[in-house]
Amino acid sequence: MLPAWTKDLTLATRFALAGGVVLVLSAALIGQFSARRIEAAVVRSTADATALFMDSVIAPLGQELSEENDLSPGARRAVSELLSGTPLGQRVISYKLRNRDGVLVAASDASLIGRDFGLSGAVARALRGEVIATFEDLHDEEDSAEAALGLPLLEIYSPIRAAWSGEVIGVAEFYEVATGLANDIAEARRNVWTAVVLVLGCIGCALYLIVLQGSRTIVRQQGELARQLADLRAMSNHNTQLRLRIQQAAARATAMNETALRGIGADLHDGPAQYMGYAALRLDSLRALAPGEAAQREIDAVMTSVQDAIREIRQISRGLALPDIENRSPCEILRSVAEAHMARTGVAVAIDCSLPADLPLDPARRICLYRFAQEGLTNAWRHGQGSDTSLSAALAEGVIRVAVRDRGPGVSSERSEDGMGLAGLRDRVESLGGTVVLRNRDDVPGAELVMEME
Repeated sequence: MLPAWTKDLTLATRFALAGGVVLVLSAALIGQFSARRIEAAVVRSTADATALFMDSVIAPLGQELSEENDLSPGARRAVSELLSGTPLGQRVISYKLRNRDGVLVAASDASLIGRDFGLSGAVARALRGEVIATFEDLHDEEDSAEAALGLPLLEIYSPIRAAWSGEVIGVAEFYEVATGLANDIAEARRNVWTAVVLVLGCIGCALYLIVLQGSRTIVRQQGELARQLADLRAMSNHNTQLRLRIQQAAARATAMNETALRGIGADLHDGPAQYMGYAALRLDSLRALAPGEAAQREIDAVMTSVQDAIREIRQISRGLALPDIENRSPCEILRSVAEAHMARTGVAVAIDCSLPADLPLDPARRICLYRFAQEGLTNAWRHGQGSDTSLSAALAEGVIRVAVRDRGPGVSSERSEDGMGLAGLRDRVESLGGTVVLRNRDDVPGAELVMEME
């Protein structure tokens, strides 16, 4: 994971930082591994060639080791003369011959003859028949003289085998001046490092160009998305303002409508209702003027119609006029609707209201609350036969939820939506940002009318 401060960087810059670190580490590992492999291969090839040559020269002189486990003075002298004052001796500046026990039986430094330096790893492997070569690895006690020369030396351990059986009877150890080999290895290392750096550099540049193009595309798209998001936010804010203005306009229209309805109700009560009452009184006066039985029946029929008309006008007037709801709490408003419904229909209504008494409601929402309860109870009485009618109201997460339930036959296509019916009620609630749902109850038979409003 990249540090937190890189989050503000572009994708190309982050790739350059992370990829640069990875490429540098990869170059170091690959270069080091390749250089070591090449060095080992070159050293091995040179050692094999030298060991093959030395085996053809030294092996005949070391055959005494198969029987005596030591060399005679003559054999030691022959080895010394072979490796002294000859072109071969110019390359091999030091040598050591060991028997099968690791004891030195011949050496360019005569003081080492007869000493046992133990079976080191290279000597032990040579006694098993391997040709071992190390380059500039002069850390053993017996190599102190060679290390003091300060020359690049190739140390070769070659097994000495018996002529006929091929059994390893000793080990020949040579120290060859390897100035040319050192130069070749250094050149090979430079070539390896150059190749690794060039190849990984080209790969890194190619990948960076690809990521850079993608990064620019992403930055451009992010800019476009940011502009689109800003436009969407502006549009959303504008729509929110429009919605609020529409709701405010609907609230004002509702209040004005209720005021107009209240005026119509008052006019009906004070105008036509009074005239119809006067007409009823005049009909009583006509009874004395028309004593006949037929005339009395006609007067009774007209009187009945006039009284029914007066009753209907008064009911319409009461339905249009709202009681004083401005100074009442939400629960008091709902209880007044339920009480008026029970007084008008004689059907009991179970009330369960938990709305806070200080719940802030504007006039439009108070009117909506009143009309919903009024229409819901009327609808339940008409279509649910008033069976187990209940009115509940609660506040949850800032949403007012009012429900009218009954135990009637449930929702059918015959539910009326005329007048101030469900369609008008739904329009009233939705204009204030709420919802109205009429559905069958899940727990028991019957229907429920539910309003949710903020």
